[in-house]
Parts: sequence; C-alpha cells; structure tokens
Amino acid sequence: MKKPTMLDIAKRVGVTKATVSMVMNKKDALISQETREKIIRVADELGYIPNTLARSLNTKKSGTIGVILPDITNPFFAEMARAIEDEAHRMQYNVIICNTDNQVPMEDRCIRLLIGKLVDGVILIAGGTSESSLTLLQQHAVPFVLVDRHIPGCEDYPGVYCMSDDGVMAGVRHLYDKGLRKIVYVRGPRELPVFEYRVNAYEEIMKQLGIYDERYVFDGLPTLDGGISVTDRILREIEGVEGVIYSNDVMAMGGLKALNRMGYRVPDDIRVIGYDNIQISRFIEPELTTIAQPIAEMGKASCTLIINIINEVPLDQMKIFFKAELIVRGTS
Repeated sequence: MKKPTMLDIAKRVGVTKATVSMVMNKKDALISQETREKIIRVADELGYIPNTLARSLNTKKSGTIGVILPDITNPFFAEMARAIEDEAHRMQYNVIICNTDNQVPMEDRCIRLLIGKLVDGVILIAGGTSESSLTLLQQHAVPFVLVDRHIPGCEDYPGVYCMSDDGVMAGVRHLYDKGLRKIVYVRGPRELPVFEYRVNAYEEIMKQLGIYDERYVFDGLPTLDGGISVTDRILREIEGVEGVIYSNDVMAMGGLKALNRMGYRVPDDIRVIGYDNIQISRFIEPELTTIAQPIAEMGKASCTLIINIINEVPLDQMKIFFKAELIVRGTS
C-alpha cells in the first residue's frame, strides 16, 4: 500500500504541494484558517506522517532532544525521564531516550546515535566521568545540559542539580535526635562525584555531633541487590548498629529486605533512611523515610533549559540548583 504524501493531500484539498508544506512546517501565517484546518483534517484522514528527517535537513532543526539515562530500571531516572518527556511535549518537542547501564562506552555510543539522528540538544545524566561524551557533543556543536551528576572539570557547563548536603545532614540529625549514635552511611560508586558529596556531608555532620567513626561508612552498588549485600555486611561488621542511611531509595529497599529476612524490625530495632523519594517509597510498609530530591521539577527544569539554549533564548543562569528535603515516614 502506497504511503500518503503531501502531493496526495494537495490534490484532495485542491491546493499546491507548497501550501501543504507550509502548513506541515508551521510556516502558514499567510494561509487562511479554513485552508489550514482542511489540510490538517485531510492529512489525518490519509494517515500522513511528516518526514522529520527531510524537514530537519531543510530547517537545520529536528524538533527532537535526546535524553541519556544511566539506568532506566532505577525509578529515579524513569521518573526523571517522564518529567522531561511531559515538558518536551508541552513545548512541542519529541524525545529519544537512551540507556547506558552506567557504562561510559555505551554512553559514547548513545551520543553518536543521537548526533546521527540530528537531535537539537541532549540532556545527559552521566554514567561515569563522561569527558569523552561531552567532547563528542562539542565537536558536533550539539547543545547539552547535565543533570543530577556533576562531571569533574565541567562545572561551568549548563546543568540542573540538587544540593545534597542539607538533606544528608538533616537525615543524620533526625536519627541523632531519636537517640541513635551508631549511624551507618552507605555510599554509592566512588567514581561518581554526586555520591562523594553526600558522604562528605555525612562525615561533616557526624564529626560535629562527635559520633563519627570511619568504620560506619560502607561502599555499595546503587541497586536492590547492592542494598541487600551491603546490609548483610553491615550487620556482620558493626555490632549494635542503630540506623542506616542509604545513597538511594532502591538500595534502601534492598536493605529493608535483608533486615526483614534476618528478623530485624524496622524501625524498632534499626531505623532506615533512603535518598531520592521515588514514588514507590510510599508503596511499601512501613513507608520509607527518605531524603527527597524534587525529581519532576528537576526534569522539567532541564528540559526547559535545553530548549531555551537550542532556541538561543537569553538566560540569567545556566545552572539551576534545587534543595533536598528530609521526608519522615515509617522506617525511622
């Protein structure tokens, strides 16, 4: 079956192909409302789909942004992607989402794919140090915005971040005010600076309170299984542990599974705090106390920022910072 073309629409409506093209490309200021609506109606009836690649070659814009996520299975990044996509659609942009599994080589591959697709800009949540990814984007003059994860040496690039310090400190203080002193912190991968900022805040507040012990800091993978594994280690190595703060909510949920399997009651025996405030943190019972990042707001802000950069809109600031907030629920 032959696919419908602009010429088919033009013949049906009784106008030139050029008129149809102007309507499809939103360059129809001189075309009457009646003709415009008729062209759009006939296009819908025929099932016409514009060739966006051809349009982008003519206009030098594809109306598409790329979003690169480090782990789509982590609800934090899935919720972020949804917020970005919703805002992009509101601003009449399309979105291509790529997943890297926190692997820089895969990230580079995704960057090359998006450049080949002629995206107008990229929102990047780094899976590692990512300098090579940024170099690729710069070589091809593709605007980008960094989100959530800082990249060393790239502090001056456009970005949207959440300040971790206050949230982590509030979490420690909350447990301290409950009478806890053996408060463990589980950090994420050391190669990601965002996790280092959080553990530094933990160390600072624990020292201020006079209860810091380097043995209370554990390394863990930011996954459910990572949370289970590190919690098993904590229970073996720290006698009488009273509270655990995890670097993300998924890891905290793994910790809750491990504690439950070993017969610990939360929060009676051990109190638990996560980080992110993903939606599922309210689905479990007891509900997870967490240090909340404004996920939807960060996604929306990053989308608005990249589209403004694409369209060369004058901006007062190229970096946007949000604050983390402790949300107290049942696990603490």
